[in-house]
This record gives sequence, C-alpha cells and structure tokens, in this order.
Amino acid sequence: MPELPEVEFARRSLVKWTDGRRIVRTEADPKARTFRNSRVPDVEALTGRLVRAERRGKFLMLTFDDGRGAVAHLGMTGKFVKRSPGTETKWSRARFVLDSGEVIHFQDPRLFGLIEPVPATELTTHESVAKLGVDPLVDGLTVEQLREALAGSKQELKVALMDQERIAGLGNIHAAEALFRAKVHPSRKPDTLSPAELTALTKAIHEGISFALEVEDGEEIEYVEEPGAKNPFLVYGRAGEPCSRCRTPIEQMPQGGRTTFFCPKCQKAPEKARAAPTKRPAPKARSKTPAARGRKRA
Repeated sequence: MPELPEVEFARRSLVKWTDGRRIVRTEADPKARTFRNSRVPDVEALTGRLVRAERRGKFLMLTFDDGRGAVAHLGMTGKFVKRSPGTETKWSRARFVLDSGEVIHFQDPRLFGLIEPVPATELTTHESVAKLGVDPLVDGLTVEQLREALAGSKQELKVALMDQERIAGLGNIHAAEALFRAKVHPSRKPDTLSPAELTALTKAIHEGISFALEVEDGEEIEYVEEPGAKNPFLVYGRAGEPCSRCRTPIEQMPQGGRTTFFCPKCQKAPEKARAAPTKRPAPKARSKTPAARGRKRA
C-alpha cells in the first residue's frame, strides 16, 4: 500500500508534469468507485493550471487556478502515470489531458483509490485530512513530537506508529523499517521507550523515509508487491533471510491485522509480565479409596 514516500513521489511527479502546462480536459470513468459519492461532472471540471500540489500523510491536496480543488488517495495500488497521446493504459480511472497532448492517468487496479473534488479553500479542513497526526516531512517530527504523538497509547508500538491520527503517513512497511533501524521490538508498548530509544526511533523514521525517496528514482512509482519488483527494504518482506546486521534469520508475526517483519536478536522482545502469585488451594480431605498409581503424564 502506498505510504508517505510513495505519495510524496506522486506529488513531486504531478508538480513536474504540470509545470508550465494546462489541463485542457479531464475524463472520469463513471463506473469506477474511485470517485465515491462525487459527481463525475465535478471531477471532469478539474481543468486549468495546477497551481499547488500538497501532501499530508497519505493524502494529496490539489489546487487549481479557478479555485477548484481535489483530495486524492492512492488506495492500495493506485498511481499517477504520464503517457503519450493515444497510449492504451490499463486500469485508467481518470485522465488529465495536458495542452501538450500528453495524458496523466490515475491508475487504480483494485479500485481503492480516491479522487474527490473539494473547493480549494476547504482542502486542509476536509475530514480525511484534518484528523491526521504529525507528518514527518511536513511537520519535521522531532523527538518531542513523537513522544506526544505516542502518549497515552496502549497499543503495541508498531500498531501505534501506523495510527494515522498519531503519525501521518507511516504504514506497515515504514513502521517496520523504522523499528528495525532503531533496534526496537514491534511489540513494545510506547510508554516503555527510554529517551534514547525515542531519539533513535525518530532518527530511524526520517532515515527510512529519505531512503525510500532516494530509491524511487524512476519516472513512476514501483511498489514492492508488484510482479518483478525489487525489494529495497532492510527487513520488510524478508522472513527467513539473514538479518543485514547480525545474520539471524528475520522472523514475521501477525500484528494489527498485518504481517510484521523483525530481527529477533537485534530487536529484543519485551519481557513477559510475570503471572501474579495465586493462593494454594486448601488440601482436600483424604479419600478412603487408595490413590490411583501410574497416573499418565499430561
């Protein structure tokens, strides 16, 4: 699923492709659920110059020169791609035709993506955007911001990092990558982190995002789940492979409905709480019947 780096890559691509250009026509597939409850004519009215493309978390906010705007989400496997005129493009749910004749397609194979027309003045107050937590690129994410974002959470740490109302943009991949870089076990509780661990985790989040943006150096986003795609990540998707630091086999476990990858040696598991002592039951009165001998072991 696209996370902060992939959506930031998409934002930068849209800025580059529309620089000095106008969108002269927009087409929307009326059968696609990409537009949810939006009217197709409202989507097709998104023309003119794209004067601003912003991102918060996994959401894009697009502003056009006539005051119209749109909130976009890439869903599970959505992406923006630019094609020459007349090029057949699979899974194209919306098409932005430039004055050069080139076409920016919104590809959405699994139909989980979203393009919702919104007045430009209401983009940041849109319900999907307004509730988002601190964004590591937009807001910087300091150690104190991370501490405050995680405060009060009773979730396991990786699950808390994926909570978009706490940290905007981190998902299954980049939460796991950050924890591996910081040498912190995914099952730790946020309130058990020491100041040094919070500092290491903050640094690791930034490093993971920077790394992902560097490897996305092509013309289009390539998701690690796509057939034939390379896996550039340190721990994600590497169950059974040797850890890049200690050579211990990477393990995986279910967590928050997703699969978490981690190194059992580099990322020490939290100690299990000891069971509270229980009172020993009072001895029963001896039975007159001799006790059975040779009782089977459990």
